[in-house]
Amino acid sequence: MPVITRVNHSNAAENQSVQLQDFLASLVPYITNCAGNIMCEVLRQDVEFHQKSLANFPAEDMQSAMTLFAHPSSGAGYISIHQ
Repeated sequence: MPVITRVNHSNAAENQSVQLQDFLASLVPYITNCAGNIMCEVLRQDVEFHQKSLANFPAEDMQSAMTLFAHPSSGAGYISIHQ
């Protein structure tokens, strides 16, 4: 059976971020209990965490690795809301 990974991106309406986070977290038990589901996790973007994630990686090693990429990588850093 193939493994399917799905990543949803949601933006809260103004002043509704906590409520949206709580709602999304309330869906986890339903999704987790679906046949074939491996895991479900609600994450939130954390720019500071993302920036620090490779802060200690040697810059010269990163520069050497850049020749492996056709284009710069894109993405964001996320942490579990349950941390």
